[in-house]
Amino acid sequence: MTEAILKIGTRGSPLALAQATMVRDLLAGTRPELAAEGALEIVVIKTTGDKVQDRPLSEIGGKGLFTKEIEEALIEGGIDIAVHSMKDMPTVLPGGLEIPTILEREDPRDAFFTRDGTNSLSALPQGALIGTASLRRQAQVLLARPDLRVTNFRGNVDTRLRKLHEGEVDATLLAVAGLKRLGRELPAILSPEEMLPAVAQGAVGIELRSDDERTRRYLDPLNHPATFEEVAAERACLAVLDGSCRTPIAAFAEPQGTDGLRLRALVALPDGGACHRTEVSGSRARAEELGRQAGERLREAAGPAFFEKLGL
Repeated sequence: MTEAILKIGTRGSPLALAQATMVRDLLAGTRPELAAEGALEIVVIKTTGDKVQDRPLSEIGGKGLFTKEIEEALIEGGIDIAVHSMKDMPTVLPGGLEIPTILEREDPRDAFFTRDGTNSLSALPQGALIGTASLRRQAQVLLARPDLRVTNFRGNVDTRLRKLHEGEVDATLLAVAGLKRLGRELPAILSPEEMLPAVAQGAVGIELRSDDERTRRYLDPLNHPATFEEVAAERACLAVLDGSCRTPIAAFAEPQGTDGLRLRALVALPDGGACHRTEVSGSRARAEELGRQAGERLREAAGPAFFEKLGL
């Protein structure tokens, strides 16, 4: 068997493995040497975020819990690339690492699951219980329906759907992108107007060591420029807001015209007690600048007292 040319690091959840396999297959299609048996090896790394399932991410350290161990393996040379859901990535990466490649984005919207087949938030009965670990989803649910109740709801897709069908909650929300990558049936899908997506939802990024030019050349054909720009705008907005898992933030960039971007963003209190929204448009060439502009508008509109309530 051929010695591995590239070792691909990933979490071990079904979705993470599906995404790593997708990257492996895409790479194998770019060069003959990568198509050889054993040339591309998937290495599963268990992260703190996977180990601790009984508490909200906001209580145990936030997004970095899904990346820390994988990035350590990358820095130490145990793997050559790391495959991530970009919505899980902190805005600041460890020194010496970067994400030069983002695959074409899958559908960024949220899917809505209920036990009784109800297909919208508005149709849920008074006081229904929603399960989600996302403060972004929680805040927007409570903004739309203050009478609803929300409980922490972690685990992979199968775990959450099992809990739903066992009656632990009346409804839950999952990313459409993940469901599609797992080949699952889709229930009702919420529009961005109903539920603005998470920053970079639906996008898969590939991280490498900044000085690894050999690997960078292998990754170049996989990058999708339009998705890269859209994610850059959303992450720039998040960075201005000091976004973490303690902050309900949503941002969604989409094409506008031939060379433009439209970015919608919001920041809210977890209980839905306050929400600030903004929208900016401009050239794709200014993607990061547009993101920063949106973040600054939200920060100014919300004011210091708002962020003090969030503990920021």
